[in-house]
Amino acid sequence: MPTQLDRTRAAPEDAAGDGPWIEIAFGPDDQVYLRETSAPEKAVTATRQKWDAFELGVQAGEFDHFAEGA
Repeated sequence: MPTQLDRTRAAPEDAAGDGPWIEIAFGPDDQVYLRETSAPEKAVTATRQKWDAFELGVQAGEFDHFAEGA
């Protein structure tokens, strides 16, 4: 995993502390890196094409059933 990535943290704006939060970074060769702040040495990778398809699915509500009743 590249060490110099510009990461974006998915946390509420008023969040305090280290989370755990999810971070995403777009790296070289169209790679996307996802990690949890409590285990930064572990990352899930995907291609940019797969990430874009996931993002469209989220926007279309394809995963809403995972959050129902939460």
